[in-house]
Amino acid sequence: MSFKLKLAAHPLHSPYQIRFATMNDLEQILTIYNHEILTGTANWNDQAVALEQYQQRFQDMQQQQFPMIVVEDQHHNKVAGYAYYAAFRSISGYRQSIEHSVFVDPSYARQGLGKALMQQLIHLAIQQNMHIMVAAIDSENMGSIVLHEQLGFVQTGYMPQVGQKFGQWRDLVWMQLQLSS
Repeated sequence: MSFKLKLAAHPLHSPYQIRFATMNDLEQILTIYNHEILTGTANWNDQAVALEQYQQRFQDMQQQQFPMIVVEDQHHNKVAGYAYYAAFRSISGYRQSIEHSVFVDPSYARQGLGKALMQQLIHLAIQQNMHIMVAAIDSENMGSIVLHEQLGFVQTGYMPQVGQKFGQWRDLVWMQLQLSS
């Protein structure tokens, strides 16, 4: 990554390492992302994303100096999860507000990887002088809501039936963390 962000020391032990994502990680990242699209409700897209689309998204994020990080299982040379943030809205008045996403491969769930990725995102956002980090969470994703609360996020909104997934209306919880005063 061309801009000068530094990852914080993280509490994960071997074999896990958090690092900045590279183009070489995108196939594994996309496997995690598309699995969630096709089987879960944390993301409300209903069609798998092509590698070329995701490569363009990654390049756009790098150009805008938004980080994408991965947690790697070094024993298996595998991306176990990833996270990123990007602009909350494209209007200039929102330039210090970001929205984030975190996805962990289901085979690595409940090992603290999502929390470690979130802590890194918060650390990076503070380095970039961001003010507010926003989370948009499916209302039934209690694990994510609780994790965000543990990290200091507060619920700021609830939008019933604002989206659909698998033919059902979904409710959205808005949460945010103030990063600076």
